[in-house]
Amino acid sequence: VQLVESGGGLVQPGGSLRLSCAASGSISSINVMGWYRQAPGKQRERVATITSGGSTNYADSVKGRFTISRDNAKNTVYLQMNSLKAEDTAVYYCNAEVTWGAYWGQGTQVTVSS
Repeated sequence: VQLVESGGGLVQPGGSLRLSCAASGSISSINVMGWYRQAPGKQRERVATITSGGSTNYADSVKGRFTISRDNAKNTVYLQMNSLKAEDTAVYYCNAEVTWGAYWGQGTQVTVSS
């Protein structure tokens, strides 16, 4: 499974960004896809996940602001991020969980700053 993220960048507080993660390879083996983030000096943390059936789960810190979705026809998962805060600044990673393990994308930087 290969994962390629896009959509990161610099945005002002209160702004929005949409991240995309395009998956290729053994797509049918993917059970759950998600977004994680890692800020400087901090551990990587889960942001949001979505199962193959469409069930979603969010970290408390992003509930009501972020929305994860997937387009099965395009093998792509999205993270819509609204009302961004400075503390959302991090490298965001796409993740795909399969029976035998997990795959990660290369990461995309999101910086929230005025």
